[in-house]
Amino acid sequence: MDVLDSVVIGAGQAGLSSSYHLQRLGISHVVLDSDPAPGGAWQHRWDSLTMRDVHGVAALPDSGSPGLSERRANVVVPAYFSDYERKHALPVLRPVRVDRVTDDAGVLVVHAGDRAWTTHTLVNATGTWSHPFVPRYPGMETFAGEQLHTAGYRGAERFRGRRVVVVGGGASAVQFLGELAPVTETIWVTRREPVWRTDDFTPDAGRRAVALVEERVRRGLPPASVVSVTGLALREQERAAELLGAYARRPMFSAVEPGGVRWADGSFEPADVILWATGFRPAIGHLAPLHLRSPQGGVQLDGTTAVADRRVQLVGYGPSASTIGANRAGRTAARGVARWLDGESLSTTG
Repeated sequence: MDVLDSVVIGAGQAGLSSSYHLQRLGISHVVLDSDPAPGGAWQHRWDSLTMRDVHGVAALPDSGSPGLSERRANVVVPAYFSDYERKHALPVLRPVRVDRVTDDAGVLVVHAGDRAWTTHTLVNATGTWSHPFVPRYPGMETFAGEQLHTAGYRGAERFRGRRVVVVGGGASAVQFLGELAPVTETIWVTRREPVWRTDDFTPDAGRRAVALVEERVRRGLPPASVVSVTGLALREQERAAELLGAYARRPMFSAVEPGGVRWADGSFEPADVILWATGFRPAIGHLAPLHLRSPQGGVQLDGTTAVADRRVQLVGYGPSASTIGANRAGRTAARGVARWLDGESLSTTG
């Protein structure tokens, strides 16, 4: 049985960064990607999202950044990733959808349908896009209009003239309202009062925010989004929606009915569309056989190393769920893999 030194699952920013650093360290590995083409989650984002909207994408290791522009992010970033894979001859296999990872007498086995790879270590870089989160509310199944999640949003024009309830308190909800309010009637609903950032988001503020998320994963808690601790801010292109009153938030409704939503006070709000901008959860169900979750519900990490099984590295998880964080996590994970392999080698020969 041929056993690889490592397998990377996912070829987004975190997976490509990990592969680059593993390759530099001479560690034999493959990258298994579920998509049929390069681009990670970026290829699935809505057409109206530009590189300027996302404030650009951090440069992958030993590469320039695509930079800010009005070009579509779902075109620019996939092309950038594709060029990067080719330039560095990264060992990406696609499409390969991993079902589960098991332990077979001390060796990890990565299963994908009728195919399998055995490996000494694993770098999980599956992100969150494939695991959208939609909360449950009474009557959701009776709604006669359209319900969709952020993952299915493709732009505002198709909603013109339709009354849209936007649910969620994150940056995506703010962006959607900015696009929708000028073309149709919107109602913004969140569980908590939004926290608006009034100061400049400095590098120090960013580091403090990331540190708070890191503290959660060190304790084994489910990761929180960075925006949950940084607060929200409006961009210039969202000022028109602000003037239209789009950011006058209402607390959550108590139930969904065929023609709209019912507020807690009993009043009714007619709606044609409910857009659930309610975020994503880490796509790590395939790791369940390894029993990595802590009693607190998250995967406890030491850097990027899973405390419950130090053969496993998690990147693009919690504090590294950003393009800058993913780059750094890729390097940390590769070093974690190297340390495990060195220790295993010593224990084998000692």
